[in-house]
Amino acid sequence: MRIPEPLPSGFSTDPFTVSEADASGVSRGRLRHARIIRLSRSIRWVDSRDLADLQSMPPHRRYRAYTQVTPYSVASHDSAAEVWEFPMLSFADDGKLHITRLTGMSPQRRGGVSGHTGQMFAGEICVVDGLSLTARERTWLDLAQRLTVADLTVITDYLIRIPRPEYENRTTPYATKESLQAVIDRHSGKRGIRKARLALELSRIGADSPPETLLRLALADAGLPEPLVNTPILDAFGNPHHRPDLSYPDYRVAVEYEGAGHSEPGQVERDISREERTRTLGWTEVRISRRHMADDGGAAVSKVRSALIAAGWRLDSPYRRDGRKCVSQS
Repeated sequence: MRIPEPLPSGFSTDPFTVSEADASGVSRGRLRHARIIRLSRSIRWVDSRDLADLQSMPPHRRYRAYTQVTPYSVASHDSAAEVWEFPMLSFADDGKLHITRLTGMSPQRRGGVSGHTGQMFAGEICVVDGLSLTARERTWLDLAQRLTVADLTVITDYLIRIPRPEYENRTTPYATKESLQAVIDRHSGKRGIRKARLALELSRIGADSPPETLLRLALADAGLPEPLVNTPILDAFGNPHHRPDLSYPDYRVAVEYEGAGHSEPGQVERDISREERTRTLGWTEVRISRRHMADDGGAAVSKVRSALIAAGWRLDSPYRRDGRKCVSQS
């Protein structure tokens, strides 16, 4: 059996277009080899046992050919969110790639693709490892059409969160409230725009995880005072101590969400030490886990409400224990 000529670098691992193969001198006969499979019209991929399954391939590599095969095409919506690693809590993977083309052009129509059209402004398209896709802010706005306000607020908090350089390889947030407001202003008539405005209004800088955002929203929906987000506890001399996930300085109540990592022995010891320090400072710590967040966080709300009432809060009173009026976080 004749051994086929090797494909150019890159063609043997990632999906590629027939036009790219033509430009690289690959014959159409070579593309008819049994190990080269047709993913879609004019898109090919080398099926090999030595390669990871196509679905486990990083999304920017899986999607790139689909943005190259048809001019003026960019990955968008859920597909762009996957590349940007948005915390998509209600992500429903229908197996389709979302592609957007400019307004006035025909949307992509091919198997496995959900085609969209829309107006694109300067700065709303990026390129990641050869993949053209919508920028983070534009992707956020596109998602507003189908996500709930709560889920969109989770993504908003994720985007505007100020990173901690000692733990992350970045020093600036992915977006700002101003940049998100700017994309809203550019697309004032777009579907989902009202949800985007509300999610931006509800967002707060400081949340480290989606459960923290959902917990904060559940507390607000229940009529409890708005907590501060990752703000240090101050002792009697004004010295800062650790930063609770959520806190009520007026009532000295700290709320901590404990995810799966908090079950590790070392973390359990650190959590106990943290609670002891909190109590020494005259604060009450309320610990929330995943089970408390079921049914829209009803159990979590009940725990926090009980702690606030024990500290002197009343539903009909906006005042602190010392008689001064509470001031909510902006």
